[in-house]
Amino acid sequence: MTAWTTRDIPDQQGRTVVVTGANSGLGEQTARALAKAGADVVLACRDVAKGEAVAASIGPRAQVKRLDLADLASVREFAAGIEKVDVLVNNAGVMAVPLRRTADGFEMQIGTNHLGHFALTNLLLDRITERVVTVSSAMHRIGRIDLDDLNWERRRYERWLAYGQSKLANLLFAYELQRRLTAQGSTVLSLAAHPGYARTNLQSRTESIQDWMMKIGDPIMGQSAEMGALPSLYAATSPDVVPGGFYGPDKLFEMRGHPHRVTSNARSHDETVARQLWELSERLCSLT
Repeated sequence: MTAWTTRDIPDQQGRTVVVTGANSGLGEQTARALAKAGADVVLACRDVAKGEAVAASIGPRAQVKRLDLADLASVREFAAGIEKVDVLVNNAGVMAVPLRRTADGFEMQIGTNHLGHFALTNLLLDRITERVVTVSSAMHRIGRIDLDDLNWERRRYERWLAYGQSKLANLLFAYELQRRLTAQGSTVLSLAAHPGYARTNLQSRTESIQDWMMKIGDPIMGQSAEMGALPSLYAATSPDVVPGGFYGPDKLFEMRGHPHRVTSNARSHDETVARQLWELSERLCSLT
């Protein structure tokens, strides 16, 4: 694979793709590229007004539906309104935010980044025909899954460790989903991607001095949102992906560059923890 770009996206005519968090950043760029290639794109956004502005600029292939991943009632309502989906891109997320709780009482990062997408995927799975792409991060490497305190109710809250846990959970989920699909004889693929260090508004939500530190580092280390979206687009469209594959940038320690297949740490491949996290997520989301 050499310098894969949006020009290499195969014709997407006839495909319907749901992209979460598509009102800005990586999600917006993912939706734009897919619509340009011919896909019908559903922008699943908490901020409907921003989503509608993006959809209007994309054109008639884009539509907006409200989805708040931090509220399982919203996830269920959204899923009930989707009739057809070929590809689901689990893109939305929050990073290093202060301790907050979702509508269901989950810690905000694990609740939004993992549990919301876990519920959404399972609720849509009977209508997904081709692929599920879950966006993780290189920061999964600092994560540890605490099955006894997933929601930081007894531990001292550490925002970056909570983010790392949520991104590790994304990979454990993506890999476990592929194992379950394979066991059922399904042709649906579960894939993972990460954007490297992409300049988006995700870096301005810590409500701390770290926002300024990342603002300084963005022009030096970061790449554009358009480039950061390429691994997700590759995973969502390339005919050359492998089941359960993980894709990210190919340069500067995976912080920037064009998409290629990357590796993840040993914790992300722990099948026992993956199964236990799946079962815990089912209970927390009241799903089977």
